Amino acid sequence: RRWNGIGAGSGIRFRFRIGRRALNTLSTLATPCFVALGANLGDASATIQRVIVAIARLQDTRLLSQSSLYRTAPVQALGPDFINAVVEISTGLSAQALLGHLQGLENSEHRQRPYANAPRTLDLDILLYGDHSIQTPSLQVPHPRMNQRAFVLVPLAEIAPNRVSAGQLATVSDQIIERLRS
Repeated sequence: RRWNGIGAGSGIRFRFRIGRRALNTLSTLATPCFVALGANLGDASATIQRVIVAIARLQDTRLLSQSSLYRTAPVQALGPDFINAVVEISTGLSAQALLGHLQGLENSEHRQRPYANAPRTLDLDILLYGDHSIQTPSLQVPHPRMNQRAFVLVPLAEIAPNRVSAGQLATVSDQIIERLRS
């Protein structure tokens, strides 16, 4: 086999020969990401479970782990209690492309945004995208309020304890959170 060339962009382009045929392929470099899921309208538990499967099926994406489901009271929001979870994925999608796919999933669940912190059928937030810091009008990573919310830190600590310190958990210890199932 003969390997040729490294390309720019989000992946490594290489060509190799098998016999007389040359084959081209694109191998994307996967980025580990953490995504928070929440819902407090309709059958929120079923929605979260269905969307975890949908996230795992995104292009160039693999589900690495998922937290238990948690019940929490709304924080700076109205409506019934939320069902929350966090998933870890590995993706070849850019952060903006991932955000677009997640917003598409929100839309497929009829997400409405009538006012800030309105009750919702689904809320998906990119918490961490590798070790990247992203500041655009549409996306901020790390998520700017993740360290203020037990419904993010507790499920994140469950699946990635090295990403959440005891001090971070202590700052949200006054927020009530109930683990529903593993």
